[in-house]
Amino acid sequence: MERIVQVGAAELCVETFGDRGGEPVLLVAGTSCSMDWWPATLCRGLADQGLLVIRFDQRDTGRSSYDPPGRPSYSLPDLVSDSVGLLDLLDLDSAHWVGFSQGGWIAQLAALDHAARVRSLALLSTRATGHGPADPDLPEVSSDLLEAWSAAPAEPDWADADAVIRFLVDGERSIAGDEFDERHALRIAEDCVRRAHQVRSAIANHPMADQGPRWRHRLGAISAPSLILHGTKDPMFPVGNAAALEREIPGARLERLAGVGHEIPPRVWHRVTELITRHVHDASVGR
Repeated sequence: MERIVQVGAAELCVETFGDRGGEPVLLVAGTSCSMDWWPATLCRGLADQGLLVIRFDQRDTGRSSYDPPGRPSYSLPDLVSDSVGLLDLLDLDSAHWVGFSQGGWIAQLAALDHAARVRSLALLSTRATGHGPADPDLPEVSSDLLEAWSAAPAEPDWADADAVIRFLVDGERSIAGDEFDERHALRIAEDCVRRAHQVRSAIANHPMADQGPRWRHRLGAISAPSLILHGTKDPMFPVGNAAALEREIPGARLERLAGVGHEIPPRVWHRVTELITRHVHDASVGR
């Protein structure tokens, strides 16, 4: 069941799946994404493996507190502090962090600045730098995706729920891999719009938030066991970004998801669940 908790200056909506005695797994969603991008079916699949699964709405998403569009009052490091504070509220000393895209940046920073709170890392569809241009040695957003962005309407009519849902689905289509699961994207968009206080701030504010200091040069200090999962057809962060993470995080292991874009489509849920469960088990044995 969802509940609202106060974490510092923010109200966050959180939901857990599984037994309290299981290894805790904190799921951190990507830019502008509410907890709905971690579908309940995927969460229950992980919980069925004996894990305590935690998903939550970050600031400006879902049922959590939000700022006016275009005026984020927080930084990326603040989102890290929110995530750590959520563990405090749940009376957890640490967790296995699973971060997708921007959530992967949050997880990396947690492993660097709050190492005792991170039992392991699983980094999905992410890179070693925040919003803005990629480092010169890293592959940039694909030309096809840049073209799709330039052709897309700037904003929907935010008062029209159906228009917002279509806008979100089109966004997911633009970053999909070989197969776009439109029904899945539609379910996520409908859940997002149904649950959200409003969606406009999430779309506007996450990319605008201050990214804080660079951290790529610090990746060698990460001590948490690290698994990297990345689609081979990711147009947002091409897979060379994942290869760089594997090189620069000590002991990290990269698993490529064939034909997958910047997404976690249902066709790979079984594989993702298997890999994360094994990674959590191995990390727990090693503690």
